[in-house]
Amino acid sequence: MAVLKGLKPEKVFEFFEMLCSVPHGSGNTKAISDLCVSFAQQRGLRCKQDEYNNVIIWKDATPGLEKAEPLIFQGHIDMVCAFEPDCGIDMAKDPVRLVVDGDWVKADRTSLGADNGIGAAIALALLDDGTLRHPRLEAVFTTDEETGMNGAVGIDLSELEGRNLINIDSEEEGCLTVSCAGGIRADCLFPADWEDAPAGSRFYEVVIDGLRGGHSGAEIDKGRASANQLMGRFLYRAEKETDLRIVSIAGGTFSNVIPLYCAAVVAVPEEKSASFEALCLADEGMFRAEYATPDPGLRMKAARADASGRVMSKARESALLRMLLLAPCGVQAMSMDIPGLVQTSLNLGVVETGEEGVTLRFLLRSAIQSQKDMLVERLEALCALLGAEMSTHDAYPGWAFKKDSALRDALSASFTAVSGKAPGITATHGGLECGLFMEKRPDFDCVSLGPELHEVHSVRERLSISSTERLYKVLRHFVEHWQ
Repeated sequence: MAVLKGLKPEKVFEFFEMLCSVPHGSGNTKAISDLCVSFAQQRGLRCKQDEYNNVIIWKDATPGLEKAEPLIFQGHIDMVCAFEPDCGIDMAKDPVRLVVDGDWVKADRTSLGADNGIGAAIALALLDDGTLRHPRLEAVFTTDEETGMNGAVGIDLSELEGRNLINIDSEEEGCLTVSCAGGIRADCLFPADWEDAPAGSRFYEVVIDGLRGGHSGAEIDKGRASANQLMGRFLYRAEKETDLRIVSIAGGTFSNVIPLYCAAVVAVPEEKSASFEALCLADEGMFRAEYATPDPGLRMKAARADASGRVMSKARESALLRMLLLAPCGVQAMSMDIPGLVQTSLNLGVVETGEEGVTLRFLLRSAIQSQKDMLVERLEALCALLGAEMSTHDAYPGWAFKKDSALRDALSASFTAVSGKAPGITATHGGLECGLFMEKRPDFDCVSLGPELHEVHSVRERLSISSTERLYKVLRHFVEHWQ
């Protein structure tokens, strides 16, 4: 029996469960893309699937509305695969295990993927609704949004007739998002120059975990700890006090996720092992005190490890640890125009060790292009000083506020008509695909909205059932009353 059967709106949750039935992490989207194509084919709707696994579905207007302006509904069909290490789920092969808990839909020990599966499900439900009076509908399902918006970068929009795009990828009910920050990813490689560990070394694995993590756009202002940054602080101190040597370091999963886990394997001189263990215990207490409110579950442990005798050269190691200590992290500037809005930030989402050395993967965001450029230059300067190699990729534009918007006005009117109160008009520090769509089609008018969705990109991700129902009522009203 379907887990979400009986939840309202029934079609929305039926399609959401259908999408959750196949793995669809970023880079693994062929199965979910094929589901969207099959949906269209079963209903006789025209569709197009491209080499990026993006899908566009068209539905003709109902009689009498053929001359109305077409509407575009858009969402992405990839998800961030966060999971507890011992959950027993392979997110590259297994479906999401859904759980209903009161008003919330959750997943069993993994991320839910309602970012943005619920947006895609709402678009499918609108296409499927045979009782809805509507203009021409065009539904756009993009891929790999979470790892660089690659689907939106590559998609061909030339066959879209509409100019009004509703992005269903926001996470706060009752708000219309009308602007977002731009972003860019930066990778910094510290060559390792591997050498044999000093004779008489004792090996340890140090693990920092128990953190809340979260979305590096929506939750970067929550003051949550970065496991990668904390590991850098600890190892910098430990190198000075115990002459440790680094075998490997690995933390985080995606550059747009605040890292909630980091592990380092190190070699410590036998005679300094007691000092190392004492320092680890002391720093755990220090970190727990600093982050008692945002991350009460923080843990740091050191345990004996079986490891190879290969370590980073001392010079390369010292450069890496200085970078981990000095690299800016978190909120860098708040908006002077919109109270409470983060303007500029960066997140060290991933640290990974390979044959060539250790790579640090950052995501930089800003609503101000010059500040985004400044952060790139700051990382470039640090890398140049410390002998690292830096590259940037997957840049995406911000989305500027549009003073006059018939789409925003119409959606506001429907919110008011259905709920009895006007929606908030807001901007987001998170990246949205609207910026890329506007860059490709400057004639577009875009608004982003969504149901109440909490702690995305984490195992605590949850979707409000009642909020989803309210939003769907608003969207049906909006479609039926559109021009």
